[in-house]
Amino acid sequence: MKAFIDANILVSVLNKEYPLYTYSARVLSLSGNNNFEIYTSPICLAIAFYFAEKKYSTRSAREKIALLCKHIFIVPATEDVAEKTLANKKVNDFEDGLEYYSAIESNCNFIVTEDVKDFYFSTIPVLNARNFFEKHVAK
Repeated sequence: MKAFIDANILVSVLNKEYPLYTYSARVLSLSGNNNFEIYTSPICLAIAFYFAEKKYSTRSAREKIALLCKHIFIVPATEDVAEKTLANKKVNDFEDGLEYYSAIESNCNFIVTEDVKDFYFSTIPVLNARNFFEKHVAK
């Protein structure tokens, strides 16, 4: 099962933001599980870096992102992804469209985000971290 992780999940883990941290960390920890593949994009990493740097320091943010990158797959945000985002009249938020099409291009089965409503245009399931974990892991 392939899950695309949105920036807000990464931020909640890197910055230990409770109560989101509890389930966000559990979802990211699935990267070591043979039944799951965890994906994100360079854009999500950049957003997560920005917020980790604001809370900690540049050095700490770099270390956290480097560790994260060792355990998850990073999908490309290609020209095709940008063109599909621009062509989809249902997509109002360009960044969300880039994330969505990056997930689609990588054959992800789910998008995990705390802003589920932002992906109203999605053709694949979009769940928050808690719902994803409860439905697909803690069976």
